[in-house]
Order: sequence, then structure tokens, then C-alpha cells
Amino acid sequence: MKRIGLGLQARFLLAMARALLVVGAIVALLLARQALNQREVLRVSGAVVSQVFDQRLRDQGISLAESLADTLVNPLYYSDLDAIGALVRNTVSQEAISYILVHDPEGRLIHDGTMEVAGYGRQMQDPLAPGAIHAVKQLVQGSPAVLEVDQPIVIGGQRIGGVRVGMNLMPVLAKEAEAMQLLKQRMRDSERRQLGWVLLLLFALVGFACAMGLYVQRTLVRPIRWLGHAARRIEQGDYQLETQGMRLGGELGELMQTFERMSRSIARHDREVRQMAYTDALTGLTNRLAFREALDHRLQGARASGGGLALLFIDIDEFKRVNDTLGHEAGDEALLQFAQRIAVAVEQEGDDDTLLARFGGDEFVLLVGDGRDQASNTAARLAERLVQDLAAALEVQGREIFLGSSIGITLFPEDAGDATVLLKNGDIAMYQAKMAGKNCFRYYSRAMDHAVERRLHLEQELRGAWERGELRLVYQPVFRTRDRVLVGVETLLRWEHPVLGAIPPPVFIDVAEQSGLIQMLGPKVLHAACHQARQWPRNIIGEELFVSVNVSPRQLRNGDLVGEVASCLHTSGLAASRLHLELTETAVIGDEMLAASLLEKLHRTGIKVWLDDFGTGFSGLSHLRQVPVDGVKIDKSFISDLQRDPDDLALTSAIIAMAHALGITVVAEGVEQRAQFELLEQRGCDLVQGYWLSRPLESEDLVRLLEGARTVVPD
Repeated sequence: MKRIGLGLQARFLLAMARALLVVGAIVALLLARQALNQREVLRVSGAVVSQVFDQRLRDQGISLAESLADTLVNPLYYSDLDAIGALVRNTVSQEAISYILVHDPEGRLIHDGTMEVAGYGRQMQDPLAPGAIHAVKQLVQGSPAVLEVDQPIVIGGQRIGGVRVGMNLMPVLAKEAEAMQLLKQRMRDSERRQLGWVLLLLFALVGFACAMGLYVQRTLVRPIRWLGHAARRIEQGDYQLETQGMRLGGELGELMQTFERMSRSIARHDREVRQMAYTDALTGLTNRLAFREALDHRLQGARASGGGLALLFIDIDEFKRVNDTLGHEAGDEALLQFAQRIAVAVEQEGDDDTLLARFGGDEFVLLVGDGRDQASNTAARLAERLVQDLAAALEVQGREIFLGSSIGITLFPEDAGDATVLLKNGDIAMYQAKMAGKNCFRYYSRAMDHAVERRLHLEQELRGAWERGELRLVYQPVFRTRDRVLVGVETLLRWEHPVLGAIPPPVFIDVAEQSGLIQMLGPKVLHAACHQARQWPRNIIGEELFVSVNVSPRQLRNGDLVGEVASCLHTSGLAASRLHLELTETAVIGDEMLAASLLEKLHRTGIKVWLDDFGTGFSGLSHLRQVPVDGVKIDKSFISDLQRDPDDLALTSAIIAMAHALGITVVAEGVEQRAQFELLEQRGCDLVQGYWLSRPLESEDLVRLLEGARTVVPD
């Protein structure tokens, strides 16, 4: 009896049925695995949620403890219980806080935030007290119900007490439980939805398998498999697709052809997107994103090989001046020229592995070395070359400008072990190069971190120094040379810090300049000097003294200097002719157009403008024709060696002669010897000042000097 075989369609359906059984088994296994994964996710999520809540409470407690310790220094030092109580009560009212205890170094309670402070002066005896009493730095400890942060209160390096902040754990535990309950509910809902979708898809698959036959197998399954394979290759970044001899007509064939064209289009767009994502649009250099990826890769290689890397952080000096005065198009042109010069230097002095990138704005970075030990030497050569090349003149929109660069160098693994710290150290070293006078390079050292911290501390202290009465004005007398009579004073600012003592003016003035605080201090100094000058008597021959006040470059460029001067003269009643403003030479010459316009407005008010530290900048007297000033002050570096250095004497004589030819008054500062005064007198210097003539005086001492008629140069 002849056996009748199953038809092709039946065999296909049987195969599909078997496949469905296998799929069902796989789905069941996947569902079981998913349930197991969900339980694991729930466990891990619970741990994460608990950690997040605990860490948030810990961070809040640390922040509150540190803030309270800072604000309680003075009240605790002066035993101001009312102030301590007010601070503690304002803080302890927060929901998350169980208690706040302020204690002395021996552990006796000073305040607990209550009005009566029942335990005042008693030794703290709770289980957490010993740790808090003996803590010399911040301590975090806890019990089942409380997380306590203990912060010592220190002044001048001496521990004067401490503050204990107890954070209530009960609300946190309740929120953790609530969050976990919500998470469990959502996971159960998600599991039900997924199960429903799986069952729905299985039924759809069964119907589809029963409806399709051999035609589907031959004309649809194989092309779809090819399309799926092609999609995976595209996902992996492989855009070279082959149809493997399949030639189909109709919509499916057209779809496959469209897929091939799409893969080619995606490949082209991928190249364009990568080019845009990893390249700086202006200079064509590697951008920040690509550089960071390359840096991570190079660091991995250096760690594996035990070699070293060097990072150069380059910042253009005074670049903002180009944008502000010539416009952003000129700034872009200057950036392009800088990028080209850096690229040439890298090509000639660097190695094949040197990577150049524009980090953003006017900052460029160089990565030198690829795990070898020559990175430091190459970095030094490159830095020297770049400082020289980038200091040369740029031709921008038909104008010659000078900018220069400040470069910070940091090394791996000596200075840092990861990319973030390495970039931070390069930025710090670059900042130190700017502090050193710009147009130079500096290597990173760990001492720089302390310098930055000290600078930030000084900036914070300086913010309220005027209001606290720590800043005061003194006046350096200025004498006329021809009759040796006191005719004016220069206003000087002094800072007497209650803890740090006298802060040198170059230190805190530079901090004020860099932080922008000078724009707040400058007008206050101007107003105070004018009001005091209004009270001074006349000199020995009946003349009123002029008062000279230094003006910051920031005030010149960013503030309403003309309005401030007018307001000051109006409120003080000082005659405009008695007010002289001193501007640094580099601040004025750096932007002749702005300076000329501003000086014209100031001249119309009747005041006079002098250039301070003249001769130390890169300009010449020829610029004074474009920027009109009333006087120049020869820097004391020229005066100190007048007797010994013929060059300084010749240069000083030339400045006096040329300034007089332009009708400009000449003032010599730093006169500390009679011989210096006599040489200046012989060469016709108009005014002089210095310690030989008089040291800076308080306003009261200056008044006594004027009233005593001792206002002439000593014999």
C-alpha cells in the first residue's frame, strides 16, 4: 500500500507548529527568567533607594553642620548666647532635624535651641556624645533613629567648641517603605501588561502561521531575514549590504532596493554627523568631545605601558578685548590664526602622537605622548615655541594686534591619575601662568591647589571687608619739585584682616581685579577719598591739595566711570580740578578708541588723568597722541637705579623731555634717596613722591602735617 506523504504546505504548517511549540517553551523560560530578574531588580532597587535616601539625609546633615559651624564661630567666640540660640532655633525648626546641640571643647552644653536651655553647662552623657566631644574634624555617626553629624568649630586653628546636628531617620525610613511599595505595585502592573502582550502576540503568530504556506516561505521569509540581517549590520555600523543573488519583483523587491539605497544614505549621513560631532566648526580642529574620548583612550594605553603623558592647556591673553573692540568676526579671524600657529608648532616640535584640540572659546589643549617617557621634554619644547610664536603680532582686519598666551602644563601620572583631574590641573597651571604676568607657561604643582584655595578664601573675606571696617585709606604725599611744596596726595588702599593681619596691597588688589570685586570697591574708594579731601586745609602757600585715585581697568571698560565721577564730585562738593584719576598704561593703550572717548568725557568734567607705572608696558610715547592724558608717572623701577644705571637715567630723562614736549606733566614715584630727588630736579621732573619725602599718612596725620606747615621737601 502506497504511503501518501504530506504535502509541502502541510509539512510547512507542521514545521511551523513545532516552531510554535519551541517558541512557547522559550517564551515560558523567558517569562520565568523575567520574573527572576524582576525580583532581583526589586532587591537591588530597594538597596539603591535606601542608599539614596540615606545619602541625601547625610548630605543635608553635613551641609547644615558645616553652615552652622561657620556662622557660629563669632557668636561662640564671644559667648553670644542670644545669637547662638537664634541660629540654632532657625535651623532646628526644619522637619528633618531632631536636635541641634552646641557645646564647648569639654563637651558641656551651650545651647540646644530651646528658650530655657535646661541642660546649659552640663556634660553631655548620651551614647553619641563621646564621639562628638573628641571629634577634631567632621564626624558622622548614628543610632537606629538618628543620624548625627558632628562638626568642630574652629577659629585661628583653635577648636573652640562644636555643633551636633541630629537628623531624624524615621521619616526617611517611612519614605523608603512607601517608595518600595510603589515600585512593587508598578512592577506587578508591568508584568501583567507584558504577559498580556506576549499572549496576544503568540495568538497572532499562530494565526499568521496557519494562514501562510509555501509561498510565504519562499517569497517572504527569506527576504525578511535578509532585511533583518541588514538592519543588524546597519545598527553595528556596517553599511555595505549585498542581496546575495536575490532578485524579486513587486513591492518586496522595491523594498530591498530601497533598503540598499537607505544604507548608503545612512553611511553618508553618519560620516557627516561624526565630522560635525567631533570637529570644531570654526578651526576644523578636534573639539572637546573628541578630545575627551581620545584622552581617556590615551590614559588607558599609558597605564598599560607604564609611560607618561603631558597636557598643555593654552589660553589666549586679552582675547575678550578683541571681541569687545573689533567684533566677533575679528575674534574668529584671530582664533583661526592662533590655531594655524599652534598647528605649525605642533608639526615642527611635537611628535606623531601629539593631539591638538580647541577646548572652547579661546582655549586650546595639546596632548603629548602615547605612553612613552618623552612627553615632558616634548611639552617643554612646545610650550617655549608657542609662547614665542603666539606673542607675535596678528594682522586682523587691517590692524596689528598683540595678544600672547598663557600655558599650563600637567603630567600623567605625576600630577593626576584620570582625565578630569588632569584637565583641572592644566587649568590651574594656566591660571598660574596668567598670575605670573601672562605670555608664559607654568608646570602644575600641588602647591598650586593650596594657592587657589587661599585665593578663594581671600576673595570670600574681601567681599565684606569694607563694611566690616577692615579696609582703610592712606595718602602718599606728592611734592612739586621746583619749590619743593606738598601739592597733592595719592590715595592708597590698605587691608588689616583681624586674623591674617595686614594683607599686601598687590595680593588683595589682584584678587579684587580677577574676581570683579574691584568694580564694587573702586567707587567706594573714590567717594571716600573725595569726601576726606574736601575737609583738608590748604598747603603752606595757600593752594588746595589734589587727590589722586587709581582706577581699575575693569572700571574703565565695564563700569560707568564718568557717571561715578560726576556723582562723587556732586555729593562731596570737591572741585573737579582737585581730582586726578590714575590709569595703568596697559589698560589705556590696550584699547585706544575706548580710552580716547572716555578720557574726552572725563576732561569735560574738569578732572585730570594720569598714566600710572609708565614705561613698564609695551607701548611708547607716540600712543599718547591718540590717547590724551594730563600726566605720566614714571615707574619706581626706573627711579631706584638712577644713580647706578646709566640706561635708567637716560630713559628717565628722555621720558621727561618727550612728555614736556607734548605738554604732559611728569611724576616720579619711589623716590627713596636725596640723590634720586636731585637728579630728577636737575632734569625738570614736575612732581615726586616716595618714602624719602614722606610715607603714606592717615587723613588725620595729613591734616596735622598741613596745619603744622611742614609741607616742604626735607633739607
